[in-house]
Amino acid sequence: MTQAEKGEAENGKDKERDREREQRGAKRPIVPAAVPESLQEQIQSNFIVVIHPGSATLRLGRATDTLPVGIPHVIARRQRQPGQAACRDSWLLRDGLNKPESTEQRQNGLKMVDQAIWSKKMSNGARRIPVSPDQARSYNRQMRPAILDHSSGAKWTNTSNHPEFLVGEEALYVNPLDSYNIHWPIRRGQLNLHTGPGGSLTAVLADLEVIWSHAIQKYLEIPLKDLKYYRCILLIPDIYNKQHVKELVNMILMKMGFSGIVVHQESVCATFGSGLSSACIVDVGDQKTSVCCVEDGVSHRNTRLCLAYGGSDVSRCFYWLMQRAGFPYRDCQLTNKLDCLLLQHLKETFCHLDQDISGLQDHEFQIRHPDSPALLYQFRLGDEKLQAPMALFYPATFGIVGQKMTTLQHRSQGDPEDPHDEQYLLATQSKQEQSAKATADRKSMSKPGTYEGDLRGQATDISERVYPQEVELGSSQSDCMISGNDSEEPLSAHMSRKTAISQFEGKALGLDKAILHSIDCCASDDTKKKMYSSILVVGGGLMFHKAQEFLQHRILNKMPPSFRRVVENVEVITRPKDMDPRLIAWKGGAVLACLDTTQELWIYQREWQRFGVRMLRERAAFVW
Repeated sequence: MTQAEKGEAENGKDKERDREREQRGAKRPIVPAAVPESLQEQIQSNFIVVIHPGSATLRLGRATDTLPVGIPHVIARRQRQPGQAACRDSWLLRDGLNKPESTEQRQNGLKMVDQAIWSKKMSNGARRIPVSPDQARSYNRQMRPAILDHSSGAKWTNTSNHPEFLVGEEALYVNPLDSYNIHWPIRRGQLNLHTGPGGSLTAVLADLEVIWSHAIQKYLEIPLKDLKYYRCILLIPDIYNKQHVKELVNMILMKMGFSGIVVHQESVCATFGSGLSSACIVDVGDQKTSVCCVEDGVSHRNTRLCLAYGGSDVSRCFYWLMQRAGFPYRDCQLTNKLDCLLLQHLKETFCHLDQDISGLQDHEFQIRHPDSPALLYQFRLGDEKLQAPMALFYPATFGIVGQKMTTLQHRSQGDPEDPHDEQYLLATQSKQEQSAKATADRKSMSKPGTYEGDLRGQATDISERVYPQEVELGSSQSDCMISGNDSEEPLSAHMSRKTAISQFEGKALGLDKAILHSIDCCASDDTKKKMYSSILVVGGGLMFHKAQEFLQHRILNKMPPSFRRVVENVEVITRPKDMDPRLIAWKGGAVLACLDTTQELWIYQREWQRFGVRMLRERAAFVW
């Protein structure tokens, strides 16, 4: 028998042995199918879900999807004991609006807005003629709605089966007479923790898990039992709360069951989504506005600040201005979810930042509420359409009193599960390094302020020492931020720095001033020049006609003269590659999924089980 014949005979015997094993129930090892290299990335990206949780909208989709699914980030939960007073989180209303000083502050803000409108000439060189609300009021007050149809066509969500929860649009259209609590789990970019029902960390995380799981099943058509084959990219704010991020990662890996996760900051993802290597990212959302400078995929922490106002504040301000002009829909209530939707729609339809549009104009809008006829209202508006969005530059116009309006990145308070954090590094620093740093801090505190009267000196000092971790919008933790080597300082310096920080954070900076401040905190003049020539506006809060030209004009007028001479062109980008600015950060998350370097960033379920939050310090693409 030749060698070849022997080989064939042995192969035949092996096959017979395999068949016998199969009949006995013994399993053969599974050989993975050979996948052509060109398809590997495609298959991998198809099994990655990108989640971008916003205050008003949740956006999620597979990394291979052209566009994400967007749903209202809200849940309605059935009350355990019907008959109790329903607990409904407000949308357009917020704390600090009904203080005695609110009206005066609003009026003062409006005066500044009117002055700014008058001082800027129209493109033909003429001054704009202001329109008094009295001119529109007499016309609007006599307007009565026309009935278009005796049935509006809109319906309340069907709750006859008493579902435990409803998510997104269904939650917004729950009949107020039904026994459901309404929760928005994220407010002003952070978890919506409060003392009322559903305001604990456990309850908020449970709401997020239900909303995200429901959206993945319904819109992405992925059964929850299959999530073990999928990985997740989670977008978080630039000023993040470490404890909250840890809990979210734990929920995604251990409760929802994803096999791996990458956590990245919204601003860096926005640069990926727009194709820019460096930019000053201005993210104007529904509830908050965040500004920070990103260079080559790194968000400079000294430049990060978050302003506690956004698109919903513009909507509420627009409603106040329309009321002054005799808004004909007199039953409008800020406590009614459907009226809030209407006001958001009116703002998006009518508001603009075009100085050339002046005088009174006629407008109309429809109201289609469930159990009501479809109504058509006609009314006139003048400067209100320009004044409302300008409140972003003069936030006193929002009338918010006694609230923390600006948040900086602060030092972490430490985590017992993460022993090698910055507290550890401070404790192990040599005495020499500590005293040198304390001396440098004291020197920077003694510098006179030069930016906007007093901001620059304070803020530069703050930004040199702040560490990643946001002190929440409440004041309960405000005295936890001084720690480590700060105890070496005299008490007077310690207190004056705390006062400087609290004064800065108490100020409501206008959007243009916040951008200038953020760029001013960059380390070098070269970086500052780079940022002035690439200001990227994302999010849905500044999608007004001529917003790009308006913001560009204000930055040019207010930037330091030394830079005005050396920066070739100040460029504000509002629609890179003609993309919807609301989707850019999500798109960046999808791009991140396809990068080779991302392979090093994945945190897997088994690793998280074993090492916990230490994995974020090891694998996060930003300084944890």
